[in-house]
Amino acid sequence: MHFIYPAFLFALLTLAIPVIIHLFNFRKFQRVNFSNVQFLKEIQEQQSSRRNLKERLILASRLLALAFLVFAFARPFIPAQNAANTGRQNAVSIFVDNSYSMQTLNREGSLLDDAKQKAKEIASAYNINDRFQLLTQDFEGKHQRMLSRDEFNDAVDQVKISAQSRGLQQIISRQQSLLVTQPGAAKSVYIISDLQKNMATKALKTDSAIAINLIQLKAGNLPNVAVDSVWLLSAIHRPGESEKLVVRLHNYADEKAEKVPLKVIINGAQKALGSYTIAARAVQNDTLAFMGLQAGWQQGEVVLQDNPVTFDNQFYFSFNVAQQMPVLLIDGGTPNPYLRAVFASDPFFNAHNTPDGNVNYTALGTYPIIVISDIKTVSTGLAQQLKNYVNKGGTLVVFPAIDADLNNYRVFLQAMNAAYPEKLVPDEAKVSALNHQSPVFKNVFESFPPNPDLPVVKKYYQLSAAHGSQDNLMTLTGGQTFWAGYNSGRGKVYVAAVPLNEDFSNLPRHALFVPILFRIALLSGHDLPLFYTLGADETLEVPPVQLTEKQLLKLTKGGQSTIPDVRQQDGSTLLYVSDQLHEPGIYTLKKQDSTLATLAFNDNRNESDLSYLTPAALKEILPKQASLIPGSNASLKGIVAETNLGTQLWKLCIILALISLAAEILLIRYFKPGAQVVKQAV
Repeated sequence: MHFIYPAFLFALLTLAIPVIIHLFNFRKFQRVNFSNVQFLKEIQEQQSSRRNLKERLILASRLLALAFLVFAFARPFIPAQNAANTGRQNAVSIFVDNSYSMQTLNREGSLLDDAKQKAKEIASAYNINDRFQLLTQDFEGKHQRMLSRDEFNDAVDQVKISAQSRGLQQIISRQQSLLVTQPGAAKSVYIISDLQKNMATKALKTDSAIAINLIQLKAGNLPNVAVDSVWLLSAIHRPGESEKLVVRLHNYADEKAEKVPLKVIINGAQKALGSYTIAARAVQNDTLAFMGLQAGWQQGEVVLQDNPVTFDNQFYFSFNVAQQMPVLLIDGGTPNPYLRAVFASDPFFNAHNTPDGNVNYTALGTYPIIVISDIKTVSTGLAQQLKNYVNKGGTLVVFPAIDADLNNYRVFLQAMNAAYPEKLVPDEAKVSALNHQSPVFKNVFESFPPNPDLPVVKKYYQLSAAHGSQDNLMTLTGGQTFWAGYNSGRGKVYVAAVPLNEDFSNLPRHALFVPILFRIALLSGHDLPLFYTLGADETLEVPPVQLTEKQLLKLTKGGQSTIPDVRQQDGSTLLYVSDQLHEPGIYTLKKQDSTLATLAFNDNRNESDLSYLTPAALKEILPKQASLIPGSNASLKGIVAETNLGTQLWKLCIILALISLAAEILLIRYFKPGAQVVKQAV
């Protein structure tokens, strides 16, 4: 047995007081003078031994009452798991999981309400002078401080459901970062959560000096189907054309989902609908088509009717239907007539010609596709800017000049993992094959003749072997590459073996030239993402926006307005939203009163999987000093107190002190030793 306040044991010296009182409180006998024994009357004599027994029992009861009272103030306890910290001030960090999955109901109501109640019970198990931290999924700045018990309880009452979803390691690291700033205190961490499987997949790294306690709340197994993702098959969206939306459905339950209704809403109007049956724990993709869109930003929503879990029944997306597609044509000083004629044939394309010495580098990111031709030497600055452009998702088409500097082209194209012209081959050749598996030729030909008319080559540049992935469009007789695409960063580079000059080939006038360039252009869209994920995408990249000192960019949704941190970098504008956005939906990016873009944000779908870590799985990932407390236990306060302070005995001491006082009263009032009457003759 140990004592929290052993200094109080000096009060045991007060046990001498009842002993002294007992020794000096002798019975005084009355003296009777008589002259003759005949005056002696009946005298009652009490046996001395019995009188002494009563006095000693009273003395013992008084000593015990006083001793137990002293022990109660010294706070005796039987040491337990964290009893080494007893007597020190406690610094306690309590995490209350407020993610979407905590909306699930159990016998006590929602899991979040149960978690808030348990957080208060934990705080009540500690002393009034201990300090507490409240942490939630939001990782708010106001929770990065220590609170008194009353302040902590008030903060717990304000916790609401959040769209954030974080892992156990991230949560514990955040708690430890604050507790290490409390020197000399006994540190403890509590995590109150349903502990979904996605919260931890590997062993946790924790500070061995901090006690880790996990309280798992139990919820029933509920069926749930969610839309994990969507994407459009077309990179460029034209007014009035048909769009195909691929929807990825995920059944997170262990049972098959039957006939789940789904609909697609664009700008508030229903555009498509369907009904799906999905096997247990299966993922299913389906394509929905719609059309009739006008130019401008489109606000889309996929809606499921799936009960009882409803927080993931909506999935938002947005995209832009362009009135025209800008194309940048960079030349060596003289515009190429064939390229001008190609893009002038369709009013959807808006081609801009510029010489290589007059390129506006900051505007490169606004063009989905850039075509360079007839440039003898690509400058170092232009080469670097085009490399950055391709890395960010742009499409670059390269036609070498008739007098190209081959060493310069090697340095230029090799930096983007693309093939480069090695030498001029003066021999005639012919395109022998088209790669029908290439995305460029997909859906281009209704039927392909057995002996097609393919381009004829008079002379060409031999292209090197590329190190990266290669998409051959056309191949010459003998296996030489004639025109091919190469992946570079997030973009693509297409390199041709001939200039756009009839002295080299008939490609500029061939029937395949126009559809190939159109297909490359239509596949080149690097529009903004269809959607972002709350809590995961904290940095948004948009086309370059010019701002003055007094101008601000704002993200608005209804009456909510957020001002992101804006930075200009490499021809693009970066928006840092950090944790400012909390609600899913469609947000409008505005500069003053003008709309620049429409952005969609969705919840993290990690919360959709309502399967939980088992005690065996937790044992594998938890460190040795961690403990798992059953969330269903009603006496959580007692468990916490016993775990951290040991088995407390001060209440028992108070009870024993009261019993000793009661025994004293009973002895004084009711314990009367028998008396013996002695009669003597007069």
